[in-house]
Amino acid sequence: MRIALDAMGGDDGLESNIKGAGMALDTLPSIQELYLVGDQEKITKSLDKHSISTERITISHASEIVEMNESPAKAIRRKKDSSISVATDLVKNGTCEAVVSAGNTGAAVTAATLKLRNLNGIDRAGIASPIPNEYGVSYIMDAGANPEAKPHHLLQYAIMGSVYSSYVHGKKNPKIGLMSNGAEEEKGTAFTKEVFGLLKESNLNFIGNIEGHDLFSKELDVVLCDGFTGNIVLKTCEATAKAVAKWISEEIQKNAIGKIGGALVKPAFKAAMARGSYEEYGGSPLLGTNGVCIIAHGGSSPIAIKNAIRVAAESITRRINPHIEEEIAKLNFPSPI
Repeated sequence: MRIALDAMGGDDGLESNIKGAGMALDTLPSIQELYLVGDQEKITKSLDKHSISTERITISHASEIVEMNESPAKAIRRKKDSSISVATDLVKNGTCEAVVSAGNTGAAVTAATLKLRNLNGIDRAGIASPIPNEYGVSYIMDAGANPEAKPHHLLQYAIMGSVYSSYVHGKKNPKIGLMSNGAEEEKGTAFTKEVFGLLKESNLNFIGNIEGHDLFSKELDVVLCDGFTGNIVLKTCEATAKAVAKWISEEIQKNAIGKIGGALVKPAFKAAMARGSYEEYGGSPLLGTNGVCIIAHGGSSPIAIKNAIRVAAESITRRINPHIEEEIAKLNFPSPI
């Protein structure tokens, strides 16, 4: 398989991407060629600096970068030679099977939806972001690609999320919940009530409405919501985890007893933090586009980049997109024009 990496994307830029690329090639023999997209001279120097073999690497030059604070739509239209645009083009023309980027999320989504188009039967692509819980991991979808979703979009998200959970995590009959302000069927907005009806009539394993406190404690595989809500939920979870970790660290440092106790629980504390770290999960698949697109966290470390590339490889190997099209074709629900 061949994967394109936006080597210039992310808060840490080139260095994390290059080191992560090297780690991925060391651990993923299934990757025949990894295309590093960006400034050729800088990429070459970084590869030399970190003594990374170029045997399975191809550099694809891109002279521009989409900055994190740029308007995604304008940037993709104006910066035709940006690293994310060129990387996506490699998938569009069939050179690569997947694109991975830790850069501007909106730009990655825009490039993928405009250049790759959607799979048959899919109206809007959605980001499926992993959230750890007591039972493993669930996926919140949509986590930001489609903030103004329509009810039938969420039905399509349910199918795509169910397929992903089935084929990547081996879940049988994945459990799907709808984010709302109460568990009862009559709770929610007119929008969520309509979605509830569509899901109830489907053959999916829909377990009903879920509330925010269910995210970490309930056995769920897919959590459905519009992209506006999903992005807020995701970032709130990230911020809460960081805040709690900081508070615990501050309390431990207050006195000698705290420091001793902290030393004793440090291994458990680190293990708990690792369970919720985006580093381990790598990236979030943008499901629904005609080509694999993995969106990594903007602050991705080399380990996170390596794992984002792994997620891309899994999506290719498990044939996620063909399976999505197969399941969507079974849906007895005409898409609104």
